Amino acid sequence: MIDTDGTPHGITRPSGVEHVVNVQLSTDHGDFLAVGYLDLDRGDEQIALVHGDIEADDVLTRVHSECLTGDAFGSRHCECGEQLSAALRAIAREGRGVLVYLQGHEGRGIGLLAKLRAMRLQADGLDTVEANLALGLPDDARDYRVAAEMLHDLGVRSVRLLSNNPRKSEALRRHGIRISEQVPLLIPPREENLSYLRTKRERLGHHLPHLDLDLAAEPS
Repeated sequence: MIDTDGTPHGITRPSGVEHVVNVQLSTDHGDFLAVGYLDLDRGDEQIALVHGDIEADDVLTRVHSECLTGDAFGSRHCECGEQLSAALRAIAREGRGVLVYLQGHEGRGIGLLAKLRAMRLQADGLDTVEANLALGLPDDARDYRVAAEMLHDLGVRSVRLLSNNPRKSEALRRHGIRISEQVPLLIPPREENLSYLRTKRERLGHHLPHLDLDLAAEPS
């Protein structure tokens, strides 16, 4: 007999993460339990922020890729920092949920320095996909194995995934995460990131219907 994640029934799923520490964390968005993990395959240190009882079905979940420029410095080139804050607020309002913050995902997995080089190419006229490819890098190099293993360890049975990215949903499903719903996480665009968001929609398949309002407002 096979379980829903593909593991033979009665056999424990091997894990590539070590659950290292739990500590309470008070934030501007609410109180969370910070759960620290070590990725045994890559050596990366990872964290999940847990609010309420998540050993259940249909847990509101955000799997957030590290973005130093957006998350820490408030860059307007992307919407990452605003998505991070919005996700934490939504989880706190819900009364339960989890945010998995993934290190090693900077620049859709190409690293900080390569991301800055790609941003320079975008300033010269390339879009975000063209810039990565011009550097000889994939348009998206992220892997979600560790996120799935953290969610399994936390006892999450199925998630309502806060994401606009269908690739993320597909990747998590491949690693055994049941997704009952994909919940949009739409941030009003800025002049500085509208072109970037359009590229994410048109070339990477992100579900960003709110951009239609901006497109409709433009003269033909």
